[in-house]
Amino acid sequence: MDEIVTAPRTTFQRQVLDRLGLDICTGRYQPGQILPSENELCERFAFSRIVIREAVKSLAAKGMLDVRRKVGTLVLGPSEWNLFDPDIIVWRTQASGADQEMSRDLMELRGIVEPAAARLAALRATDDERKAIRAAFEGMQRAVEGHGDYVSADLAFHTAILASSGNQFVRQMKVGLSAVLRRGFEIVSQKPGGPRESLPAHETLCRHIVEGNADAAQKAALALIEHATKDLQQCLDNEASPARS
Repeated sequence: MDEIVTAPRTTFQRQVLDRLGLDICTGRYQPGQILPSENELCERFAFSRIVIREAVKSLAAKGMLDVRRKVGTLVLGPSEWNLFDPDIIVWRTQASGADQEMSRDLMELRGIVEPAAARLAALRATDDERKAIRAAFEGMQRAVEGHGDYVSADLAFHTAILASSGNQFVRQMKVGLSAVLRRGFEIVSQKPGGPRESLPAHETLCRHIVEGNADAAQKAALALIEHATKDLQQCLDNEASPARS
């Protein structure tokens, strides 16, 4: 049986789900391949058929597997996956580390969504939502001074803006985007002095939204993302450089 490192309260189903999800992301099970049978998976993990079946059902719901009667369970390729699913984002990150393509696509997505969301937030945010954005920025300030987790504070700031856009589809994207955003923030925050350097740009964005200046908010969001893209690429290049390993 494969060894699985899990949290103390992790359920058996969660252990199997994480292991199989990671196996698919690493290519242990290739697209088009038939997943081992329930009996084989029961033997591998030493868990019951019910546990295996529920894990497989969860992976099928994420678009990673297709359960076919009389054929077996087919492994699907990334084009079929729910790429906004937080579990899939975690598994892909664990499988590939500093994934250049995923990181590039992440920043392109941010450039498409966030400036427009910032503009809408400046136009539509309620007083309470503006206060929430300001409070999230102040959380970033405290984190830079060592009082809190910076990645979580950064994430709270950006998701507060998405939530304040007044657009039901952007709000619905918030959960999936949160997992995607966290991936980028975790990398960029490793740059020495990076979080502190980024504070002025975040403060500018915060101020324009709170003041209701839509054009300035959109431009500030775009400038922040362009700067973050450069930082992200630098971090990825450093990770990939043998001289810095």
